[in-house]
Amino acid sequence: MANDFDKAAKQYDTAFTHSVIGKAQRKRVYALLSEVLKKQNPKKILEINCGTGEDAFWLARQNYEVVATDISEAMIAVAQSKSDTANPVFFQADINDLPHPFSGEQFDLIFSNFGGLNCLSEIRLELFFKNAAELLSENGQLVLVIMPKNTKWEQFYFLAKANFQEAFRRKSHSAIANVDGQSVLTYYHNPSKTAALASGYFDLKTVHPIGFFVPPSYLEPHFSKKQKLVSFLDSCDIALANSGFLARHADHYLINLQKR
Repeated sequence: MANDFDKAAKQYDTAFTHSVIGKAQRKRVYALLSEVLKKQNPKKILEINCGTGEDAFWLARQNYEVVATDISEAMIAVAQSKSDTANPVFFQADINDLPHPFSGEQFDLIFSNFGGLNCLSEIRLELFFKNAAELLSENGQLVLVIMPKNTKWEQFYFLAKANFQEAFRRKSHSAIANVDGQSVLTYYHNPSKTAALASGYFDLKTVHPIGFFVPPSYLEPHFSKKQKLVSFLDSCDIALANSGFLARHADHYLINLQKR
């Protein structure tokens, strides 16, 4: 898995971070994440699956102490090349090894953006919640952005192309996702399943759709020169940002959980 993301590291920012769709979806995440940060006011944040560091730098600019990790050595190298400041701190780590790389440390919030946790099966995801609870301080929170099974954009797009296999690929136990040209084994989890897997350690606070109207990033070639249309679709997402029932039908959803 690490090798797949290593290969995607060089073009990841161009393909997603700086894309029209990528920026629109990330703006929605930041708006919702800001609400959590304002209420909780965490001192120390752990980001997992940080990729090339875009979110870690954003969090650091909000004056939070940030530790950011990724399984991919190449992703971490790209992130480190962007700044020589002491905050955020980047290093390579596998989320399946938690909590061992942080022996004795505690965090107030753990953040994961844009489907990093979709690399985990249900069994692995439930184990992640157990390990995350050990790393969090009292009343610590998780803010996770995950891909669900029932994305309407994907279904409509591939049905229009008479590609029935791709239209419903997310509904299978696991599927192959294309990450900047690399094939990655991916597991899709609806919000209700994620909340159930976390329920032994966390209480559900909120769920929000990310990209119900704004399309998935692989449709960027169709939207890269349609900024006004993407802005309109984004305004629709803003209007329905608190419609939790749409979360299972969006490209991603943001789920906020609090440690018991």
